[in-house]
Amino acid sequence: MKKILCICLSSTIQRTISFDSLALTKVNRSKHYRQDASGKAVNSARVLEQLESGCSIIVCPLGENNVKKFTDDAARDKLNLLYTTIPGATRECWTLLDRTAGTTTELVVGEPVLKSDEEKKAVASAEIKLLKIINDILPQVDGVLLAGSRPAIWSEDLYATISGMTQDAGKIFLADFIGSDMTRTLATAIPQIIKINEEEFRTTFPEIATTPLKEAIIKKSQELANIIVITRGTDSTLAAVRGQFYECPAEKVTALNTTACGDSFNAGFLYEYLQNGDIEAALKKGTWCAARNAELETPGAIRE
Repeated sequence: MKKILCICLSSTIQRTISFDSLALTKVNRSKHYRQDASGKAVNSARVLEQLESGCSIIVCPLGENNVKKFTDDAARDKLNLLYTTIPGATRECWTLLDRTAGTTTELVVGEPVLKSDEEKKAVASAEIKLLKIINDILPQVDGVLLAGSRPAIWSEDLYATISGMTQDAGKIFLADFIGSDMTRTLATAIPQIIKINEEEFRTTFPEIATTPLKEAIIKKSQELANIIVITRGTDSTLAAVRGQFYECPAEKVTALNTTACGDSFNAGFLYEYLQNGDIEAALKKGTWCAARNAELETPGAIRE
């Protein structure tokens, strides 16, 4: 069994609320709702566990005010969770599903803000603990998935540090983050796999913003000597491996909840790639997982 470490610095308690129809400025009564331990890499881990039980480990911070709410939901899904606590509460998000219109609306609460020196010291201590957990786990895994934005409470070079640790340990690293965090990471240790969407790709690499997408992916993967994967929603996924171009068609489905489709793709792609290094098989597996997730109510799932 190949094992994957999923690192999530934006842990989330996700409530998915289902409506027959949804109207703004009016009272809307839901059919039902569900609550899940979430965050990009947590969603990926849930898919991984459905692909093969015991193949994933999650490392994340949790707010001390509602830690049990998150851990109970993670335990229900049999997620292998390692965490450290930080001041305040784990953020909460709401997904609104309009069954009639077939739409998904996500409401994301802002990240926690540190107000006192004591809180800042507590987060600095938690960051050291997280890095120690990661360092201790790395020898036990084959790949690392780091996904999502870095909350401002964490050090600016934290993602670059994790990438360097992963490279030093000789593990495959899939990076799903953008902007300055990606820039700092590339200067330290280039991830073997970068998976982002088209808008994020062009924003992160402004020097190729006007270059045709296929050409830009080929050029950047040659420059970085790595794998770049660009997901495009319902359009085909494009990828390049050190300049060799690949394309995988999207699967057409009737979508119920599109939340975490990208996270589900990450899980399927990395799971399959670790088996034999076959990029085409990995793209197909990622696409299959994203499609199954879109058909389900649970964010980050390929079966209910």
